[in-house]
Amino acid sequence: MSTLELGNPTALAGDNSTAAFDVEAARRDFPILERKIHGRPLAFLDSAASAQKPRQVIEAMDEVYREHYANVHRGVYLLSQESTDLFEGARARVAKFLNAAKTEEIVFTRNATEAINLVANCFGQAKLRAGDEVIISHVEHHANIVPWQLLRDRLSIQVKVVPVDDDGNLIMDAYADLLSERTRLVAITHIANSIGTVMPLRQIIDMAHAREIPVLVDGCQAAPHLAVNVQELGCDFYVFAGHKVYGPTGIGVLYGRYDLLNSLPPFLGGGDMISSVSFEKTTFKKAPFRFEAGTPAIVESVGLAKAIDYVSDIGLPAIHAHEDGLLAYATERLTAIDGLTIYGQAKDKAAVISFTLESAHPHDIGTILDRAGVAVRAGHHCAQPTMERFGVPATVRASFGLYNTRAEVDALVDAINQVKELFE
Repeated sequence: MSTLELGNPTALAGDNSTAAFDVEAARRDFPILERKIHGRPLAFLDSAASAQKPRQVIEAMDEVYREHYANVHRGVYLLSQESTDLFEGARARVAKFLNAAKTEEIVFTRNATEAINLVANCFGQAKLRAGDEVIISHVEHHANIVPWQLLRDRLSIQVKVVPVDDDGNLIMDAYADLLSERTRLVAITHIANSIGTVMPLRQIIDMAHAREIPVLVDGCQAAPHLAVNVQELGCDFYVFAGHKVYGPTGIGVLYGRYDLLNSLPPFLGGGDMISSVSFEKTTFKKAPFRFEAGTPAIVESVGLAKAIDYVSDIGLPAIHAHEDGLLAYATERLTAIDGLTIYGQAKDKAAVISFTLESAHPHDIGTILDRAGVAVRAGHHCAQPTMERFGVPATVRASFGLYNTRAEVDALVDAINQVKELFE
Protein backbone atom coordinates (compact mmCIF):
# COMPACT_ATOMS: atom_id res chain seq x y z
CA MET A 1 0.00 0.00 0.00
CA SER A 2 1.22 3.46 -0.86
CA THR A 3 2.25 5.75 1.99
CA LEU A 4 1.37 8.85 -0.05
CA GLU A 5 -1.41 10.75 1.73
CA LEU A 6 -4.13 12.29 -0.41
CA GLY A 7 -5.93 14.02 2.44
CA ASN A 8 -9.39 13.29 3.76
CA PRO A 9 -11.64 12.19 0.90
CA THR A 10 -14.72 12.77 3.05
CA ALA A 11 -13.95 16.47 3.52
CA LEU A 12 -15.46 19.01 1.18
CA ALA A 13 -13.52 21.95 -0.21
CA GLY A 14 -13.94 24.98 1.98
CA ASP A 15 -14.26 23.09 5.27
CA ASN A 16 -11.46 25.23 6.74
CA SER A 17 -13.33 28.47 6.10
CA THR A 18 -12.93 29.78 9.66
CA ALA A 19 -9.13 29.79 9.51
CA ALA A 20 -7.38 33.10 8.85
CA PHE A 21 -5.78 33.24 5.43
CA ASP A 22 -2.09 34.14 5.46
CA VAL A 23 -1.20 35.11 1.90
CA GLU A 24 2.52 35.40 2.65
CA ALA A 25 2.59 31.87 4.04
CA ALA A 26 0.74 30.64 0.97
CA ARG A 27 3.20 32.40 -1.35
CA ARG A 28 6.07 30.47 0.23
CA ASP A 29 4.42 27.29 -1.05
CA PHE A 30 4.92 28.35 -4.68
CA PRO A 31 8.57 28.02 -5.75
CA ILE A 32 8.09 29.94 -8.99
CA LEU A 33 7.17 33.10 -7.10
CA GLU A 34 10.79 33.33 -5.99
CA ARG A 35 11.83 34.03 -9.60
CA LYS A 36 12.88 37.39 -10.89
CA ILE A 37 11.58 38.40 -14.30
CA HIS A 38 13.84 40.86 -16.14
CA GLY A 39 15.35 41.61 -12.74
CA ARG A 40 11.97 42.37 -11.15
CA PRO A 41 9.91 40.34 -8.68
CA LEU A 42 7.35 38.20 -10.49
CA ALA A 43 3.77 39.43 -10.19
CA PHE A 44 1.84 36.57 -11.79
CA LEU A 45 -1.59 37.89 -12.77
CA ASP A 46 -2.63 35.22 -15.28
CA SER A 47 -4.11 32.49 -13.10
CA ALA A 48 -7.30 32.45 -15.20
CA ALA A 49 -5.19 30.95 -17.99
CA SER A 50 -3.26 28.53 -15.77
CA ALA A 51 -2.45 28.73 -12.07
CA GLN A 52 0.99 28.15 -10.57
CA LYS A 53 1.71 24.97 -8.60
CA PRO A 54 2.47 24.64 -4.88
CA ARG A 55 5.36 22.46 -3.75
CA GLN A 56 2.84 20.01 -2.21
CA VAL A 57 1.59 19.15 -5.70
CA ILE A 58 5.09 19.02 -7.21
CA GLU A 59 6.42 16.79 -4.42
CA ALA A 60 3.44 14.42 -4.51
CA MET A 61 3.87 13.83 -8.23
CA ASP A 62 7.61 13.37 -7.82
CA GLU A 63 6.99 10.75 -5.13
CA VAL A 64 4.67 8.75 -7.38
CA TYR A 65 7.30 8.61 -10.12
CA ARG A 66 10.05 7.73 -7.65
CA GLU A 67 8.26 5.16 -5.50
CA HIS A 68 4.86 4.00 -6.75
CA TYR A 69 4.56 4.26 -10.51
CA ALA A 70 3.02 1.50 -12.61
CA ASN A 71 0.02 1.23 -14.90
CA VAL A 72 -3.38 1.06 -13.22
CA HIS A 73 -6.19 -1.53 -13.24
CA ARG A 74 -3.96 -4.07 -14.98
CA GLY A 75 -1.28 -5.51 -12.73
CA VAL A 76 -1.47 -7.95 -9.82
CA TYR A 77 1.92 -6.84 -8.50
CA LEU A 78 2.36 -4.38 -5.64
CA LEU A 79 3.38 -1.28 -7.61
CA SER A 80 0.33 -1.57 -9.85
CA GLN A 81 -1.93 -2.01 -6.85
CA GLU A 82 -0.41 1.07 -5.18
CA SER A 83 -0.77 3.13 -8.34
CA THR A 84 -4.35 1.99 -8.81
CA ASP A 85 -5.18 2.88 -5.21
CA LEU A 86 -3.73 6.35 -5.69
CA PHE A 87 -5.57 6.87 -8.98
CA GLU A 88 -8.93 5.75 -7.64
CA GLY A 89 -8.28 7.63 -4.39
CA ALA A 90 -7.86 10.76 -6.48
CA ARG A 91 -11.21 10.09 -8.15
CA ALA A 92 -12.83 9.80 -4.73
CA ARG A 93 -11.19 13.06 -3.65
CA VAL A 94 -12.58 14.88 -6.71
CA ALA A 95 -16.03 13.41 -6.07
CA LYS A 96 -16.05 14.86 -2.58
CA PHE A 97 -14.65 18.17 -3.82
CA LEU A 98 -17.72 18.53 -6.05
CA ASN A 99 -20.04 16.71 -3.64
CA ALA A 100 -20.98 14.17 -6.30
CA ALA A 101 -23.45 11.52 -5.18
CA LYS A 102 -21.18 8.69 -6.35
CA THR A 103 -17.46 8.38 -7.05
CA GLU A 104 -18.45 6.73 -10.34
CA GLU A 105 -19.85 10.06 -11.51
CA ILE A 106 -16.29 11.39 -11.97
CA VAL A 107 -14.62 10.83 -15.34
CA PHE A 108 -10.98 11.82 -15.84
CA THR A 109 -10.14 13.51 -19.14
CA ARG A 110 -7.11 15.38 -20.52
CA ASN A 111 -8.65 18.77 -19.78
CA ALA A 112 -12.01 20.54 -19.59
CA THR A 113 -12.03 20.99 -23.36
CA GLU A 114 -11.95 17.23 -23.85
CA ALA A 115 -14.68 16.85 -21.22
CA ILE A 116 -17.00 19.19 -23.13
CA ASN A 117 -16.16 17.47 -26.41
CA LEU A 118 -16.91 14.12 -24.78
CA VAL A 119 -20.38 15.30 -23.82
CA ALA A 120 -20.96 16.96 -27.21
CA ASN A 121 -20.04 13.79 -29.08
CA CYS A 122 -21.64 11.20 -26.81
CA PHE A 123 -24.74 13.19 -25.87
CA GLY A 124 -25.06 14.32 -29.46
CA GLN A 125 -24.93 10.77 -30.78
CA ALA A 126 -27.45 9.47 -28.27
CA LYS A 127 -29.84 12.36 -27.76
CA LEU A 128 -29.77 14.91 -30.61
CA ARG A 129 -31.47 14.96 -33.99
CA ALA A 130 -31.71 17.50 -36.82
CA GLY A 131 -33.55 20.62 -35.69
CA ASP A 132 -32.81 20.15 -32.00
CA GLU A 133 -31.34 23.12 -30.12
CA VAL A 134 -28.41 23.68 -27.76
CA ILE A 135 -28.29 26.96 -25.81
CA ILE A 136 -25.02 28.68 -24.86
CA SER A 137 -24.20 32.24 -23.76
CA HIS A 138 -22.44 35.14 -25.47
CA VAL A 139 -19.49 35.01 -23.04
CA GLU A 140 -18.42 31.39 -23.43
CA HIS A 141 -14.85 30.20 -23.88
CA HIS A 142 -14.22 28.75 -27.33
CA ALA A 143 -14.17 25.31 -25.69
CA ASN A 144 -17.90 25.70 -25.02
CA ILE A 145 -18.69 27.10 -28.47
CA VAL A 146 -16.73 25.15 -31.08
CA PRO A 147 -17.83 21.61 -30.05
CA TRP A 148 -21.47 22.61 -30.45
CA GLN A 149 -20.78 24.21 -33.83
CA LEU A 150 -19.08 21.02 -34.99
CA LEU A 151 -22.16 19.12 -33.82
CA ARG A 152 -24.39 21.62 -35.60
CA ASP A 153 -22.55 21.06 -38.86
CA ARG A 154 -22.67 17.29 -38.45
CA LEU A 155 -26.23 16.81 -37.19
CA SER A 156 -28.00 19.98 -38.43
CA ILE A 157 -28.89 21.09 -34.92
CA GLN A 158 -29.19 24.76 -33.96
CA VAL A 159 -26.95 26.61 -31.50
CA LYS A 160 -28.73 29.52 -29.83
CA VAL A 161 -26.94 32.26 -27.87
CA VAL A 162 -28.15 34.09 -24.76
CA PRO A 163 -27.02 37.75 -24.88
CA VAL A 164 -25.43 39.76 -22.07
CA ASP A 165 -25.96 43.40 -21.18
CA ASP A 166 -23.32 46.13 -21.28
CA ASP A 167 -22.04 45.13 -17.82
CA GLY A 168 -21.74 41.47 -18.79
CA ASN A 169 -24.83 40.21 -16.93
CA LEU A 170 -26.77 37.42 -18.63
CA ILE A 171 -30.14 38.71 -19.86
CA MET A 172 -32.45 36.25 -18.17
CA ASP A 173 -35.60 37.28 -20.07
CA ALA A 174 -33.80 36.45 -23.31
CA TYR A 175 -32.74 33.10 -21.86
CA ALA A 176 -36.34 32.32 -20.94
CA ASP A 177 -37.45 33.20 -24.47
CA LEU A 178 -34.87 30.87 -26.04
CA LEU A 179 -35.98 27.81 -24.07
CA SER A 180 -38.33 25.82 -26.30
CA GLU A 181 -39.73 22.36 -26.95
CA ARG A 182 -36.73 21.74 -29.23
CA THR A 183 -34.10 22.65 -26.61
CA ARG A 184 -32.17 19.52 -25.69
CA LEU A 185 -29.25 20.95 -23.68
CA VAL A 186 -28.08 24.16 -22.04
CA ALA A 187 -24.25 24.54 -21.93
CA ILE A 188 -23.19 27.49 -19.81
CA THR A 189 -20.09 28.81 -18.10
CA HIS A 190 -20.04 29.18 -14.32
CA ILE A 191 -17.66 32.16 -14.49
CA ALA A 192 -16.79 33.92 -17.75
CA ASN A 193 -13.04 33.63 -18.25
CA SER A 194 -12.80 36.90 -20.19
CA ILE A 195 -14.76 39.34 -17.99
CA GLY A 196 -15.40 37.49 -14.73
CA THR A 197 -19.21 37.34 -14.76
CA VAL A 198 -20.54 34.79 -12.25
CA MET A 199 -23.64 33.27 -13.77
CA PRO A 200 -26.89 32.83 -11.77
CA LEU A 201 -26.53 29.08 -12.18
CA ARG A 202 -29.26 27.91 -9.85
CA GLN A 203 -31.84 30.01 -11.68
CA ILE A 204 -30.50 28.94 -15.09
CA ILE A 205 -30.61 25.26 -14.13
CA ASP A 206 -34.04 25.44 -12.50
CA MET A 207 -35.54 27.10 -15.57
CA ALA A 208 -34.06 24.41 -17.82
CA HIS A 209 -35.10 21.56 -15.56
CA ALA A 210 -38.66 22.87 -15.46
CA ARG A 211 -38.70 21.80 -19.13
CA GLU A 212 -36.69 18.60 -18.43
CA ILE A 213 -33.66 20.05 -20.24
CA PRO A 214 -30.25 18.91 -18.92
CA VAL A 215 -27.52 21.46 -18.18
CA LEU A 216 -23.75 21.30 -18.67
CA VAL A 217 -21.63 23.77 -16.69
CA ASP A 218 -18.11 24.85 -17.66
CA GLY A 219 -16.60 25.28 -14.20
CA CYS A 220 -12.99 25.98 -15.17
CA GLN A 221 -12.92 29.45 -13.63
CA ALA A 222 -15.13 28.57 -10.67
CA ALA A 223 -13.40 25.49 -9.23
CA PRO A 224 -10.31 27.42 -7.99
CA HIS A 225 -12.39 30.19 -6.41
CA LEU A 226 -15.78 28.93 -5.22
CA ALA A 227 -17.02 25.92 -3.28
CA VAL A 228 -18.90 23.87 -5.89
CA ASN A 229 -21.70 21.52 -4.84
CA VAL A 230 -23.10 19.79 -7.92
CA GLN A 231 -25.99 18.21 -6.01
CA GLU A 232 -27.04 21.59 -4.67
CA LEU A 233 -26.70 23.22 -8.09
CA GLY A 234 -28.58 20.36 -9.70
CA CYS A 235 -26.50 20.42 -12.89
CA ASP A 236 -26.31 17.31 -15.04
CA PHE A 237 -22.70 17.78 -16.16
CA TYR A 238 -19.89 19.86 -14.66
CA VAL A 239 -16.36 20.18 -16.03
CA PHE A 240 -13.13 21.72 -14.80
CA ALA A 241 -9.39 21.51 -15.49
CA GLY A 242 -6.67 20.50 -13.04
CA HIS A 243 -4.21 23.17 -14.13
CA LYS A 244 -6.51 26.04 -13.16
CA VAL A 245 -7.03 24.74 -9.62
CA TYR A 246 -3.27 24.76 -8.82
CA GLY A 247 -2.84 21.22 -10.13
CA PRO A 248 -1.01 19.82 -13.16
CA THR A 249 -1.80 20.08 -16.83
CA GLY A 250 -2.96 17.00 -18.69
CA ILE A 251 -5.94 16.18 -16.49
CA GLY A 252 -9.51 17.40 -16.49
CA VAL A 253 -12.72 16.33 -14.82
CA LEU A 254 -16.16 15.54 -16.12
CA TYR A 255 -18.88 15.11 -13.53
CA GLY A 256 -22.06 13.57 -14.87
CA ARG A 257 -25.17 12.15 -13.26
CA TYR A 258 -24.59 8.41 -13.10
CA ASP A 259 -27.77 7.39 -14.91
CA LEU A 260 -27.14 9.96 -17.62
CA LEU A 261 -23.52 8.88 -18.14
CA ASN A 262 -24.59 5.26 -18.51
CA SER A 263 -27.16 6.23 -21.13
CA LEU A 264 -24.38 7.55 -23.39
CA PRO A 265 -22.12 5.62 -25.77
CA PRO A 266 -18.33 5.63 -25.28
CA PHE A 267 -16.24 8.53 -26.57
CA LEU A 268 -13.07 6.62 -27.51
CA GLY A 269 -12.45 2.92 -27.95
CA GLY A 270 -9.52 0.95 -26.57
CA GLY A 271 -8.17 -0.78 -23.52
CA ASP A 272 -9.65 -0.61 -20.02
CA MET A 273 -13.08 0.65 -21.12
CA ILE A 274 -14.35 -2.75 -22.20
CA SER A 275 -16.00 -5.70 -20.51
CA SER A 276 -15.22 -8.07 -23.36
CA VAL A 277 -13.91 -7.91 -26.92
CA SER A 278 -14.28 -10.31 -29.81
CA PHE A 279 -14.07 -9.73 -33.54
CA GLU A 280 -17.85 -9.94 -33.61
CA LYS A 281 -18.79 -7.72 -30.67
CA THR A 282 -17.48 -5.50 -27.87
CA THR A 283 -19.30 -4.77 -24.64
CA PHE A 284 -18.43 -1.78 -22.50
CA LYS A 285 -17.99 -1.12 -18.81
CA LYS A 286 -20.26 1.23 -16.92
CA ALA A 287 -19.27 4.80 -16.12
CA PRO A 288 -16.73 6.16 -15.49
CA PHE A 289 -14.56 3.52 -17.12
CA ARG A 290 -16.41 3.40 -20.44
CA PHE A 291 -15.14 6.97 -21.02
CA GLU A 292 -11.51 6.35 -20.02
CA ALA A 293 -9.98 4.38 -22.88
CA GLY A 294 -6.24 3.71 -22.66
CA THR A 295 -3.68 4.55 -20.00
CA PRO A 296 -4.96 7.54 -18.01
CA ALA A 297 -3.11 10.48 -16.47
CA ILE A 298 -2.06 8.51 -13.40
CA VAL A 299 0.48 10.83 -11.81
CA GLU A 300 -1.52 13.90 -12.80
CA SER A 301 -4.54 12.53 -10.94
CA VAL A 302 -2.46 12.44 -7.75
CA GLY A 303 -1.31 16.00 -8.43
CA LEU A 304 -4.91 17.10 -8.87
CA ALA A 305 -5.94 15.42 -5.62
CA LYS A 306 -3.09 17.17 -3.80
CA ALA A 307 -4.14 20.50 -5.30
CA ILE A 308 -7.67 19.89 -4.05
CA ASP A 309 -6.25 19.10 -0.61
CA TYR A 310 -4.30 22.34 -0.76
CA VAL A 311 -7.21 24.65 -1.53
CA SER A 312 -9.45 22.70 0.85
CA ASP A 313 -6.97 23.12 3.71
CA ILE A 314 -6.97 26.87 3.15
CA GLY A 315 -10.72 26.93 2.59
CA LEU A 316 -12.37 28.13 -0.61
CA PRO A 317 -14.48 30.71 1.24
CA ALA A 318 -11.24 32.21 2.61
CA ILE A 319 -9.67 32.17 -0.85
CA HIS A 320 -12.76 33.79 -2.35
CA ALA A 321 -12.78 36.53 0.31
CA HIS A 322 -9.09 37.25 -0.29
CA GLU A 323 -9.56 37.46 -4.06
CA ASP A 324 -12.70 39.56 -3.67
CA GLY A 325 -10.67 42.09 -1.70
CA LEU A 326 -8.03 42.16 -4.42
CA LEU A 327 -10.70 42.65 -7.08
CA ALA A 328 -12.18 45.62 -5.23
CA TYR A 329 -8.77 47.20 -4.65
CA ALA A 330 -7.61 46.64 -8.22
CA THR A 331 -10.87 47.95 -9.66
CA GLU A 332 -10.59 51.12 -7.58
CA ARG A 333 -6.98 51.74 -8.59
CA LEU A 334 -7.44 50.95 -12.28
CA THR A 335 -10.62 53.00 -12.58
CA ALA A 336 -8.61 56.05 -11.51
CA ILE A 337 -6.33 55.78 -14.56
CA ASP A 338 -7.36 58.17 -17.34
CA GLY A 339 -8.06 56.43 -20.64
CA LEU A 340 -8.46 52.98 -19.10
CA THR A 341 -11.74 51.13 -19.69
CA ILE A 342 -12.79 48.03 -17.78
CA TYR A 343 -15.04 45.54 -19.59
CA GLY A 344 -17.40 43.47 -17.49
CA GLN A 345 -18.87 45.06 -14.38
CA ALA A 346 -21.43 42.39 -13.56
CA LYS A 347 -23.18 42.59 -10.21
CA ASP A 348 -21.69 39.19 -9.34
CA LYS A 349 -18.10 39.02 -10.56
CA ALA A 350 -14.96 36.95 -9.95
CA ALA A 351 -11.41 38.29 -9.57
CA VAL A 352 -10.81 39.04 -13.25
CA ILE A 353 -10.31 42.51 -14.73
CA SER A 354 -10.33 42.90 -18.50
CA PHE A 355 -9.37 46.35 -19.76
CA THR A 356 -8.04 48.49 -22.58
CA LEU A 357 -5.98 51.68 -22.63
CA GLU A 358 -6.73 54.38 -25.20
CA SER A 359 -3.12 55.06 -26.07
CA ALA A 360 -1.73 51.52 -26.51
CA HIS A 361 -2.65 48.15 -28.03
CA PRO A 362 -3.20 45.33 -25.51
CA HIS A 363 -0.26 43.35 -26.90
CA ASP A 364 2.06 46.32 -26.42
CA ILE A 365 0.76 46.77 -22.89
CA GLY A 366 1.35 43.10 -22.09
CA THR A 367 4.89 43.25 -23.45
CA ILE A 368 5.81 46.36 -21.48
CA LEU A 369 4.22 44.99 -18.30
CA ASP A 370 6.32 41.87 -18.68
CA ARG A 371 9.49 44.01 -18.59
CA ALA A 372 8.24 45.23 -15.20
CA GLY A 373 7.82 41.64 -13.99
CA VAL A 374 4.01 41.74 -14.30
CA ALA A 375 2.53 38.76 -16.16
CA VAL A 376 -0.92 39.42 -17.67
CA ARG A 377 -2.81 38.01 -20.63
CA ALA A 378 -3.34 40.16 -23.72
CA GLY A 379 -5.59 39.09 -26.57
CA HIS A 380 -9.09 37.71 -27.05
CA HIS A 381 -8.72 35.11 -24.25
CA CYS A 382 -10.25 32.33 -26.38
CA ALA A 383 -13.47 34.36 -26.27
CA GLN A 384 -13.67 36.20 -29.56
CA PRO A 385 -17.48 36.54 -29.50
CA THR A 386 -17.16 38.29 -26.13
CA MET A 387 -14.67 40.75 -27.60
CA GLU A 388 -17.05 41.38 -30.50
CA ARG A 389 -19.91 41.98 -28.06
CA PHE A 390 -17.95 44.77 -26.39
CA GLY A 391 -16.57 46.17 -29.63
CA VAL A 392 -12.87 45.52 -29.07
CA PRO A 393 -10.44 43.17 -30.82
CA ALA A 394 -8.61 42.35 -27.61
CA THR A 395 -8.15 43.34 -23.97
CA VAL A 396 -5.53 43.08 -21.27
CA ARG A 397 -6.67 40.68 -18.55
CA ALA A 398 -5.37 40.65 -15.00
CA SER A 399 -6.65 37.63 -13.08
CA PHE A 400 -5.98 36.95 -9.42
CA GLY A 401 -5.24 33.80 -7.48
CA LEU A 402 -4.81 32.93 -3.84
CA TYR A 403 -1.12 33.97 -3.91
CA ASN A 404 -1.62 37.51 -5.20
CA THR A 405 -1.22 40.64 -3.06
CA ARG A 406 -2.12 44.32 -3.06
CA ALA A 407 1.55 45.07 -3.67
CA GLU A 408 1.24 43.20 -6.97
CA VAL A 409 -1.82 45.27 -7.86
CA ASP A 410 0.31 48.35 -7.17
CA ALA A 411 3.03 46.95 -9.46
CA LEU A 412 0.39 46.49 -12.18
CA VAL A 413 -0.81 50.08 -11.81
CA ASP A 414 2.74 51.47 -11.79
CA ALA A 415 3.56 49.53 -14.96
CA ILE A 416 0.41 50.78 -16.71
CA ASN A 417 1.42 54.33 -15.85
CA GLN A 418 4.80 53.62 -17.46
CA VAL A 419 2.93 52.54 -20.60
CA LYS A 420 1.00 55.78 -20.59
CA GLU A 421 4.23 57.79 -20.36
CA LEU A 422 5.66 55.93 -23.34
CA PHE A 423 2.62 56.24 -25.61
CA GLU A 424 1.12 59.62 -24.69
